Amino acid sequence: MKTTELKAFLDYKVTVYNQARFIETDPIQIPHLYKRKEDIEIAGFLTATIAWGNRKSIIKNAHRMLALLEHSPADFVINHSKKDLQQLENFVHRTFNLTDFIYFIEALQHIYKKHQGLENVFKTYSSATSTQIAIHEFKKIFFEIPHPQRTTKHISDPHKGSAAKRINMFLRWMARKDNNGVDFGIWNSITPSQLSCPLDVHSGNVARKLGLLTRKQNDAKALLELDTNLRKLDPNDPVKYDFALFGLGVFEGF
Repeated sequence: MKTTELKAFLDYKVTVYNQARFIETDPIQIPHLYKRKEDIEIAGFLTATIAWGNRKSIIKNAHRMLALLEHSPADFVINHSKKDLQQLENFVHRTFNLTDFIYFIEALQHIYKKHQGLENVFKTYSSATSTQIAIHEFKKIFFEIPHPQRTTKHISDPHKGSAAKRINMFLRWMARKDNNGVDFGIWNSITPSQLSCPLDVHSGNVARKLGLLTRKQNDAKALLELDTNLRKLDPNDPVKYDFALFGLGVFEGF
């Protein structure tokens, strides 16, 4: 398929899947329950953190997670006491357990009180063309207070070879603006051109079939290759093609 044909094909698939009805079956529905910027950020970050495995299970457990935060994630994170953490019960999603959940609440409180919030951290460390170094720096900041070692595995690091799918998805939600009400676009300090595709088994397999990716592993090197090729199709909004790749893989079995 020629580049012009590939672009036309993928642009069309973006219009098919970048629609409000996409929200109904996707974890992005969780932050869409909120209107306040900080609530959207925290609900989105926590949801993205557990976004691996069965999507119905992800959505169910994300709803439970936010219910435990009394449906006021920003207020709970910023103002909670040690006693409040006791109400989180025995939350678990696959390998993300109560110990991890409690630390995430404490780390987020630290970020909002000492680092002016999630957006400020990613804005500070993003380069003009990428957010990958910001993800690396974010992990260091996230774990700069005393923490259980087991919890570090739940934040990926591109510098250690990870494609950081879940954080890249979270950044897409926050920074990418669309006209259909799916991605929020509430972070004006990061542009869509800086974002990377949330690379997973579905988008990776479709990208290989379309010739956008040759590397077999879904790692940081594969993400760089995919990003480079998607930027050739649309340098201003390359991550929009996540809708096309994911939709083709999950809904069409491409």
